[in-house]
Amino acid sequence: MAKVLTSREESYAQWYNDLVIKADLAENSAVRGCMVIKPYGYAIWEKMQRALDDMFKETGHQNAYFPLFIPKSFFSKEAAHVDGFAKECAVVTHYRLKNDPDGKGVVVDPDAKLEEELIVRPTSETIIWSTYKNWIQSYRDLPLLINQWANVVRWEMRTRLFLRTAEFLWQEGHTAHATQAEAIQETETMLGVYAKFAEEWMAMPVVQGYKSANERFAGALETMTIEALMQDGKALQSGTSHFLGQNFAKAFDVTFANKEGKLEYVWATSWGVSTRLMGALVMAHSDDNGLVLPPKLAPIQVVIVPIYKKAEELERIDEVVNGLVAKLKALGISVKYDNDDNRKPGWKFAEYELKGVPVRLAIGPRDLENGTFEVARRDTMAKETMPLEGLENKIQALLDDIQASIYKKAFDFRTSKTTKVDDYDEFKRLLDEKGGFFLCHWDGTPETEELIKNETKATIRCIPLDAPDEAGQCMVSGKPSSKRVLFARSY
Repeated sequence: MAKVLTSREESYAQWYNDLVIKADLAENSAVRGCMVIKPYGYAIWEKMQRALDDMFKETGHQNAYFPLFIPKSFFSKEAAHVDGFAKECAVVTHYRLKNDPDGKGVVVDPDAKLEEELIVRPTSETIIWSTYKNWIQSYRDLPLLINQWANVVRWEMRTRLFLRTAEFLWQEGHTAHATQAEAIQETETMLGVYAKFAEEWMAMPVVQGYKSANERFAGALETMTIEALMQDGKALQSGTSHFLGQNFAKAFDVTFANKEGKLEYVWATSWGVSTRLMGALVMAHSDDNGLVLPPKLAPIQVVIVPIYKKAEELERIDEVVNGLVAKLKALGISVKYDNDDNRKPGWKFAEYELKGVPVRLAIGPRDLENGTFEVARRDTMAKETMPLEGLENKIQALLDDIQASIYKKAFDFRTSKTTKVDDYDEFKRLLDEKGGFFLCHWDGTPETEELIKNETKATIRCIPLDAPDEAGQCMVSGKPSSKRVLFARSY
């Protein structure tokens, strides 16, 4: 086929790029570092959005929208925040073009310089907290639980479709609370929402934990993360939730009158996931034949392909298939009947395999006589013949089994690639030979963390929430350590 993929073994990076493009998920755009998300890719993102949005609303959050442009002066109000994003900001300096006097197209009008430059949002804490100052007066206004779905720009020199682009889509939650305890609880709750989505919808096991101080979000007192393991043994940060303390409230003077009438600064959180999850979905499950999509996120869960030679055969097949399609749709299953005669069945089989459709049904004249369908599942490539009678219920059960099986395969892979290591030389050797997650003792100092990063390109992905207390020694310095942390090379 023209759409053959580079194998993962030959080049994992090229396999990923081939798959994203050839499965019609996305492509590079005319703007360097930016991507076009194609309809099939966007359909997956829409299903992700819908599921997450429902989960946000179930936990009491509301959606709003804030400006794309942020006054430059806002960034100077929170020092750690500006330090974290200064090198990634796109800046608007003028507001008008004019025709080039020399007739060479258009030029920036030098007379249209902005009085204050505007930053294209890399994240929205500053513009949102300047707004919250007007929304919050009293304890009765709290908690304020707001989310926005938006695009952001972080100027990237080395880009990769979905994983790292100059512009990407995401959601960002920004909440305000009366007490520190409530804000910390919110941070933990939203991390739990992300973990549930990753595992139950994406079929992708994740490790929940705290980031080290070096890896925290700029301006946060604590950052919590979910970390997933890709098939090449590298980690992917897949969602973060930040406890911001009172830093942004103080920077933008956001206070509230408590029940005693005394003014206090509010406590803040922010949290977000992005179209990077699309990259995670591809890399966590797919194979050399194409995408492997968990049914809950597949735009097409079932495709039906007729096999025939004569028009009258297709008429009879249409009648049977249309009845089955109606029954599947009644169960909430998304189904496509591809009776387009411009493509041969073999081409269709390969195309839907490439696009990761979880279940494929085929029916020909012999199946009509026997009252059966050929049923193929994408995850294992297994095929079997099933009777038409009650097939819709069997398909529903099959989709549930595929969802569970994809998760189990990813979970078992992660287990096989998670290693406890106590010796630094062994750690360095296994990083190259095996890859994956490494549970190691660390002395808690940024100096040791930086040394490991510089020497191995491995970073502390998180301090796992479920890490047991365990007396040990740092594998580098030999200093005491009370629990193991999670190291890996990452995207």
